[in-house]
Amino acid sequence: MDVGVLMMEPLVSAAQWRDRVRRVEDSGAAALQVSDHFDRSPVSPLIALAAAAQHTDRLRLGTLVLNNDFRHPAVLAKELASLQLLCDGRLEVGLGAGWMDEDYTISGIVREPAGRRVDRLAGTVRLLKTVLGAGAGPVDAAEEHCSVTGYRNVPPVTAAPPLLVGGGGRRVLTVAGRYADIVSVNFDLREGRAATHAARSAAAEATEEKLSWVREAAGGRSPVLHLIAYWAEVTERPAEAAARRIAALGLGITPEEMLASPHCLIGPRGAVAERLAELEERWGFGYVTLYEADLPSFAPVIGG
Repeated sequence: MDVGVLMMEPLVSAAQWRDRVRRVEDSGAAALQVSDHFDRSPVSPLIALAAAAQHTDRLRLGTLVLNNDFRHPAVLAKELASLQLLCDGRLEVGLGAGWMDEDYTISGIVREPAGRRVDRLAGTVRLLKTVLGAGAGPVDAAEEHCSVTGYRNVPPVTAAPPLLVGGGGRRVLTVAGRYADIVSVNFDLREGRAATHAARSAAAEATEEKLSWVREAAGGRSPVLHLIAYWAEVTERPAEAAARRIAALGLGITPEEMLASPHCLIGPRGAVAERLAELEERWGFGYVTLYEADLPSFAPVIGG
């Protein structure tokens, strides 16, 4: 089981960022990931990963996930090719259709209906797979929402980075299952915020349904399955820890519902290790991400 760490704590200095990324590498995690929001993590994810590449040797460096509405696909491809070079081929590109209301309110970018956003995401994924898989180029590629003519990767991409596509709805998980190297099975975030509806969509039954959509779309492909452990803590009092998190987040679920979710890794060390094994054996997840804030509690499990 690969473990990634999602970096969302405030960035205050170069030295602080250096120390944080080194701490993640020393923890034994497989990947360091940066999100792409305007409210909670205003740091530029691609620039932050370029800096992280200078202070790490082993970690995969990824985005979880880039909002497809924020960047033109051709510009994004050039930035990804550059970053893939700067991190010595350790880049992992996470893409999503966008979901958070505040991102669009703060940025002034129009939040179009979900169907249009997912269609654009599919076009971007296909274009990136074409141009990043073409070496130096040149290449022509045309999608409904984006196209390139005579596109060259400067610098050339000798190994295309794996693409992670995530979401919680059927349309986006169909895109992920059809094209992505890594499929991230997420909450249903159609409301534009991570509230009670999203938390309830994290139940085991809902997860099984999402995985059925992925399998149907994937056909004979076998993408890596990924999820975020939104609630992770090694503790001898899991019910109390779950109740505390529910109160802090204002969620209308019970501690029992939280603890039963595949997205929950709260419990004694042995129980958490058993849940990780269950994620892999029952559902096929080979990759899980936890928040940086949970790393101190969770590090003994990563280290074995």
